[in-house]
Amino acid sequence: MSDRIPKNYKEAVDYIEDLPRFTKKHSLEHTRLFLERLGNPGFDRKIIHVAGTNGKGSVCAYIQAVLQAEEKRTGFFTSPHLIKINERIQIDRKLVDDDTFYQVFLKTLKVAQKMEEEGTSHPSYFEFLFGMGMMVFAHSDVEYIILETGLGGRLDATNAPGSPFLTVITSISLDHTEILGDTVEQIAYEKAGIIKKNIPVFFDGSCRAAAGVIRRIASERKAPCREITNCAYEIREAGRNCIAFSRNNAYDKDITWQVSNGGLYQVMNAELALQALEYVFQDCEICRRKWAKAIASVRWEGRMEMAAPHFMVDGAHNLGALEAFAESIGEVSGNCELPVVIFSVVSDKKYEQMIEYLCRNIRAKRYIVTEIADRRRVPADELGEIFRRYTSAPVYVSSGIEDAIEDAYKMRGGSEIYCLGSLYLVGAVKKYFAGGERQC
Repeated sequence: MSDRIPKNYKEAVDYIEDLPRFTKKHSLEHTRLFLERLGNPGFDRKIIHVAGTNGKGSVCAYIQAVLQAEEKRTGFFTSPHLIKINERIQIDRKLVDDDTFYQVFLKTLKVAQKMEEEGTSHPSYFEFLFGMGMMVFAHSDVEYIILETGLGGRLDATNAPGSPFLTVITSISLDHTEILGDTVEQIAYEKAGIIKKNIPVFFDGSCRAAAGVIRRIASERKAPCREITNCAYEIREAGRNCIAFSRNNAYDKDITWQVSNGGLYQVMNAELALQALEYVFQDCEICRRKWAKAIASVRWEGRMEMAAPHFMVDGAHNLGALEAFAESIGEVSGNCELPVVIFSVVSDKKYEQMIEYLCRNIRAKRYIVTEIADRRRVPADELGEIFRRYTSAPVYVSSGIEDAIEDAYKMRGGSEIYCLGSLYLVGAVKKYFAGGERQC
């Protein structure tokens, strides 16, 4: 990388965004060396480490909300960002400000450049941001640090701190198979790599194959293990923007819990978070109504989110997430008119399999395919050809996201618009609406 020092926040962001062109993913040992050179920032705090295929960010958000309600200062490292890179580093549910981001960037850059001078590779994009996040948390007075894995778990940069306070594993399904393995068991093994000796693990036991792997590794590492299934809760009422549920235990029998989201899968995510938090506060008196208010306050962007009137975005970017989306839509749609669906995807996904499932399980009035501004984008024309193999509904090709949004509104009639397939697509759509281009 260039020795030139970025002079402001914008140049710092440009530097980071350029890193994928100059660096590659490194070993966990490289990340540990990088963090050691930074002074192992944040290692003295209580780290809650979360892995899984889908639901990681939501579980982290629920944990963060309850910790804040309990007046615990909390840092949160998440990925990817939807609009602004600062989203990846949060304290008490607020993004790190631009000035702090830039000042910590300079300190991190100094270490990275020193490593290069000594013949060690420059940290990767994800490593660099993770190092920055831990520096931000170390220089604040956070008590807890919530780490969302980027990819997998065993070899992920967030697995570098050796002694988390507890670990959580969300739902597991096939994704990133070219890296993590092409069976659920192989992927579960990678996710379970975050389990540490004698450190409690809470996990979604919905998938039998994955649960067996997690239980085995937890046993080998003598990690106390709690498996959560849908027997832990009961859904009372499901709407487009809210789901009410009860918890099947003696302490919560008189409380109705809510998630402010139309995704049925969010109830399991909330339950995972709640059971982990009950461990955190096991020696304290818990005000469950305060917790219920905190859970209901969470708005996790890009997941069954109404980004604009009649326009829902969901970051469903693999088959498991599409299945969860289809289940949720089927529950709340009733006799509504068939939707208009906007779809785009990145090339490292099994997108033909995703498209086939989408066409067979979410009937649409028409489909609009587009492409994102990313080097991994799949050409819209190619996506259109695949859609036409699996549906008789009209398929339209829009080369730009703005055109796709405008076309969807022109075509919708009385229909809702669903936009899914990629978190990058969701981010682009949210940026479009945030810019005020459409105020419908």
